[in-house]
Amino acid sequence: MSKINWLEKLGWSEEHLAELRYAGYSYIKQGKYDIALDFFEALIVLNPNSAYDLQTLGALHMQLDHPARALFYFDKALKVQPNHPATMLNLAKTFFTMGKTSEGLKVAQLLKNHLEPEIANSAKALIMAYS
Repeated sequence: MSKINWLEKLGWSEEHLAELRYAGYSYIKQGKYDIALDFFEALIVLNPNSAYDLQTLGALHMQLDHPARALFYFDKALKVQPNHPATMLNLAKTFFTMGKTSEGLKVAQLLKNHLEPEIANSAKALIMAYS
């Protein structure tokens, strides 16, 4: 069975995806994670190789206290875009939430010297909190 290319089937462009993503992000900003989840689930059906959408879906599951689902989407995102710093940071946070401290520390250690100060500082804070 072949996969359906929903973008082609619907006649949608990247602009349509961006509008859908923006709507989902607006719900995230309002703290309405359950609604945003629907938008990002739709986005990965339409564009299954978007590391950003997969990572965001994982972060939403983390916010909704579904750590196993979050790990699933972070793993998928890292397969699309290996070593993506925001995904790795969320992965570390999820490990800590699940009580998998050694796994979380391993990931945080990889990020503690990252060039982006926000990533590096967050990783260092996690290391300090969980060491």
